[in-house]
Amino acid sequence: MSRTTGGTTGGTTARATARATARAALGLYAGLPLTTRAHVLLRWLSCPFPAVAAAVPMRGRILEIGCGHGLFAAYLSLGSGQRSVLGVDIDAAKISQARMAAGRGCARGADLRVDVGSAGHIPAGPWDAIVIVDVLYLLADEAQRSLLAGCARELAPGGVLVVKEMGTTPRWKHRWNVAQETLAVRVLRITAGGGQPFTFLAPPAIADVLRHEGLETSTTAVDRHRPHPHHVVVGRRGR
Repeated sequence: MSRTTGGTTGGTTARATARATARAALGLYAGLPLTTRAHVLLRWLSCPFPAVAAAVPMRGRILEIGCGHGLFAAYLSLGSGQRSVLGVDIDAAKISQARMAAGRGCARGADLRVDVGSAGHIPAGPWDAIVIVDVLYLLADEAQRSLLAGCARELAPGGVLVVKEMGTTPRWKHRWNVAQETLAVRVLRITAGGGQPFTFLAPPAIADVLRHEGLETSTTAVDRHRPHPHHVVVGRRGR
């Protein structure tokens, strides 16, 4: 586990840039249904997206699997005009809303597309980065491992696989996360794919899968001052 802190000036500039990009991304949903706007806002507030984006290259072909309403895909595309971003999700209703936001983003110069994808399908690469944010836990253990392995095989030389998932420690954060996800998936049904028990692979287990596929890995806890056990696992393909 590692944490890094930049200098005061650089850190302040990075945070200001992240906030401006976030406002622009959230602004793409103006005028859409209140439930959609509330969902993407809560999603932004609850997930350390800037920490995830920091692991994504500033240029190249980027794929997000399980993009939902497309918020993070929009954030990535607005954050760099040299990224070509594709987001896919199994939830057609969310993708319908995401397409409206993506259209607005493209009108502002973003290179952003979203599409409906089938479970387990990985659009053909090579990809300079593949991103999976809070999706794996909805899949069975073997399905998670298969998806990770498949993504690793679609990376371009030097490409990265960025996985943001919840850790299983500390236990109080893990219990809080399970309770919240149960409400969101089982009760409110705002997240598709909840037909089986949640399976949280610990970050070291995710890293093991990526190493088995020949990727060099790093794992970073990004849960400071947050009630959820956020971790980012990065696997990099050699050139």
